[in-house]
Amino acid sequence: MNQGVQKNTLYVGGLAEEVNESILHAAFIPFGDIKDVKTPLDQATQKHRSFGFVTFLEREDASAAMDNMDGAELYGRVLTVNYALPEKIKGGEQGWAAQPIWADADTWFERQQQEEEMQRLQAENRAAMQEAEELHRKKMAEDREGEKEEDAKDDPMAKAEAEVLKQNAA
Repeated sequence: MNQGVQKNTLYVGGLAEEVNESILHAAFIPFGDIKDVKTPLDQATQKHRSFGFVTFLEREDASAAMDNMDGAELYGRVLTVNYALPEKIKGGEQGWAAQPIWADADTWFERQQQEEEMQRLQAENRAAMQEAEELHRKKMAEDREGEKEEDAKDDPMAKAEAEVLKQNAA
């Protein structure tokens, strides 16, 4: 599954050993409301693995934090801050084997419904545009007919021709 970048979650690399989740939270809170801070632990040492993730409530806040904190120094270490990539699903108990086969079905149905709605709206838009064009054509034709009648009223030659036609008809 090829998912895009998570625009409100930042990867923060190059963390010093002294940095914990509360320090990381305090370093990034000036940029906006934070939803979550995680520093994954090494199972053997029970210390973080020199990186963490900061999830903001708003994408704009994450963008501002990334722009300002990438290359900044925290506890004597230079930070690397980028948009986080989605977690890769691995086999075994916590990966694809633990996911039901229909796990992706809801999003597929949502995408299908959105696509059908988009097609319906586009069809309605096309019909409305055709109707508007037809009304415009009719209006233009009526205006042209009106102009011809007005021209005939004002034109002395047209008046003379009309009189001759009336005399010939009588």
